Amino acid sequence: MTCKTYRTYEAMKRAALCLFAMLCSLTCAAQKNVIDEVVWVVGDDAILRSDVERRRLEYGAQVKGNPYCVIPEQLALQKLFLHQAVIDSISVTDAEVNQYVEQDINEKILMAGSKEKLEEYMKLPMVQIREELFDQYKNELTAQRMRSHLTEDVKVTPAEVRRYFKDMPEDSLPLIPTQVEVQLLVIQPHIPQSEIDRIKGLLRDYAERVNNGSTSFSTLARLYSEDPGSARQGGEMPYMGKAELDPGFANVAFGLTDTKKVSKIAQSEFGYHIIQLIDKRGDKMKCRHILKRPEVAQEDIDSTLTVLDSITSDIRSEKISFEDAVRYVSDDKDTRNNRGILSNNKETGETTTRFEMSELSAFSSELARVVEKLEVGELSKPFTMINTKGKTVCAIARLKSRTLTHRANVTEDFQVLKGIVENKKGEEVILNWIKDKQKSTYIRINPDWRDCEFQYEGWVK
Repeated sequence: MTCKTYRTYEAMKRAALCLFAMLCSLTCAAQKNVIDEVVWVVGDDAILRSDVERRRLEYGAQVKGNPYCVIPEQLALQKLFLHQAVIDSISVTDAEVNQYVEQDINEKILMAGSKEKLEEYMKLPMVQIREELFDQYKNELTAQRMRSHLTEDVKVTPAEVRRYFKDMPEDSLPLIPTQVEVQLLVIQPHIPQSEIDRIKGLLRDYAERVNNGSTSFSTLARLYSEDPGSARQGGEMPYMGKAELDPGFANVAFGLTDTKKVSKIAQSEFGYHIIQLIDKRGDKMKCRHILKRPEVAQEDIDSTLTVLDSITSDIRSEKISFEDAVRYVSDDKDTRNNRGILSNNKETGETTTRFEMSELSAFSSELARVVEKLEVGELSKPFTMINTKGKTVCAIARLKSRTLTHRANVTEDFQVLKGIVENKKGEEVILNWIKDKQKSTYIRINPDWRDCEFQYEGWVK
């Protein structure tokens, strides 16, 4: 193994990395128990054996293929995207990264059993765990954003979609699961002022205990908060902007300036809160909160179901249409102005009125059980469900349409097929970009790590 002599500053850095790799390789030949070594060099960045081992242990069986081939290639691709992101000024905010970090840490703590056990298992203090996860997610999210930036201009026409699938054998077309469209009329049962006063009294008591120093806010949140996402973390939420929060919550939270004080009671669509400021960074803030929801009495639920039963009778006797009943009576603002039709906001950013049954069950298991038994056009009996805000509501549902499991076709599933063609074109754009980058970027792979079937050719020069 030899290293060339370079004259420019950038080339000198590469030579240093090359020398480091050579020394590691020589050490490996002389001694089997290597603590660490450079296995790839991409541009000015080295990929270490320890980087690969850490990912291998973290992802385990999720890695398809030889992890010592797959993982270094993934890391190399990430470095290409990150380098381009610097050139194109593509970045992610700390708040975006922190959301993923907090979620990951919460899941890890849940699996380990406690924060202390997680530290013991990972042999790192929590501060360092958080820092490493932050760097990892920041790189991953930036690389994803750069990838999306490269394909953002990819568009396909209806003619291209039809051409792509025209001669495809039927058994090669994607299978579309059964999908339903659902209309919903929702009424919130009456909550007496005495119950609201009871909830506010509890929150005032918690605030007083924090303010007089008898109990910490975090302890009270773990014991009493009804927000399952944050209660386990002592009520802590990630850094968020005002627009990301419920307006009633945000107006109170962003008015806080003292980290030792507890807010006045805030009312949101989720219930009633008290809030404590942790930190502010620019237009983002981090806080902890305690959520309490008024309890709905069974007599108030029964009374609301009776009202809905009367409305159902009027709809069936055609005294009023379902759509008009929704417009005049429904308390659900998300569906009231859309004739009661539920919207399915997918993680991909796509919004559709169609739900697979698994998606509807994730939205509301009670609603999914009711809809599964309905015929198209049929109206359900009044029932109770927990809405997306965690509140108990009463509802009637109508099955607007049901499309059974079938092979995709352009007429019924154009958006699905269009997405497939767009992804295909996007992959071609990325492939060509990677080929160009491989040619123009200094890449060196340790000889012991070259015997691989890489996803992208061109790494070994």
